[in-house]
Amino acid sequence: MRAVLQRVSSACVRVDGVVVGRIGVGILALVAVAPEDTAAQVATTARKIAELRILREDACVADTPGAAVLVVSQFTLYGDTRKGRRPSWSGAAPGLVAEPLVDALVEALRARGIPTETGVFGAEMAVESVNDGPVTVLLDT
Repeated sequence: MRAVLQRVSSACVRVDGVVVGRIGVGILALVAVAPEDTAAQVATTARKIAELRILREDACVADTPGAAVLVVSQFTLYGDTRKGRRPSWSGAAPGLVAEPLVDALVEALRARGIPTETGVFGAEMAVESVNDGPVTVLLDT
């Protein structure tokens, strides 16, 4: 599982012009699933998103009242650009494998008591964010 985590003061995702997920202070998590990923990667990713001390004052989402996470599936994080001019997406899991694991990640964050919003898996989404810092971290499990 791979994620790009951005500390944000706000973020939202729209599908067909309609806001489907919105947060204030917290983390925008762009998430991709590899074909070999399992529940173990989901658990590790959820723990890292919740506990990484990347918010202001060396805080984490789990310890910051009002902080939230916006999870947006983004298979393109597994794009391979080593050859040619077109990325290869073969490193990303197909939707039937990836969607349940992204859903499990969202549920794992919510089970920790973290307010978690989402985009719509497989949809064309417009993602807006106000990066805070900016702070951006690559998480690979």
